[in-house]
Amino acid sequence: MRIDVVTLFPGMFEGPLAAGVLGRGLARGLLEVRLHDLRQFATDRHGTVDDYPYGGGAGMVLKPEPLFAVVEQILAQDGSDPGDLPVILLTPQGAPFTQSMAIELALLPRMMLVCGRYEGVDERVREHLVTREVSVGDYVLTGGELAAMVIVDAVARCLPGVLGSTDSTTEESFAAGVLEYPHYTRPAVFRGWEVPEVLLSGNHGLVARWRREQSLLRTLERRPDLLVRATLTPSDRAFLAAHGWRGALE
Repeated sequence: MRIDVVTLFPGMFEGPLAAGVLGRGLARGLLEVRLHDLRQFATDRHGTVDDYPYGGGAGMVLKPEPLFAVVEQILAQDGSDPGDLPVILLTPQGAPFTQSMAIELALLPRMMLVCGRYEGVDERVREHLVTREVSVGDYVLTGGELAAMVIVDAVARCLPGVLGSTDSTTEESFAAGVLEYPHYTRPAVFRGWEVPEVLLSGNHGLVARWRREQSLLRTLERRPDLLVRATLTPSDRAFLAAHGWRGALE
């Protein structure tokens, strides 16, 4: 998969892209990330990419010319049509980024992430260039670079071969619509705190049941909103109802 990232600060990506899972994915050729410095597409010798908003107000707005120029140049280099390249603007006004969206994006051969800055982008960029707007949460960052790193990481780990085991993505939080169950490792007793006996039993059926119930309980306690959209079996609903979930009765 290829991901193009348009940013004013390409240096911010050097560390994350060189380490851990992302670094291995890039080294194996499973992922390609191309960074594009927006300032190089400015139309004046000063490298101006922003200007004051019409109508007044605080902050600066990213100009349309450099953003259109970088996208159009990438399309021209590849001989691609505009509809062939999803252009995703990272903005607090976008759709919430979720695990299901990460899986959806991982199925694409390529995409472009545009890192917003300052007060935002010229509205004509939203209307005529961007194909999708995405937010990583209900808070404001100084720019879209950190959000882009989150999306690159989340999407990359969904690509076949990037992680060592396919179970890593199928059993983790949000993959099945609920939070992941608790994990334990050696020693079996640490400072008097014991690992649950069921995990030491060797009974895979009991372990699977315990893990499912713990996932449901943890989701009920911490993110009950997820249960509304989760895929639940009748036994899941009965278990949740026994622990006070009113949604199981609806």
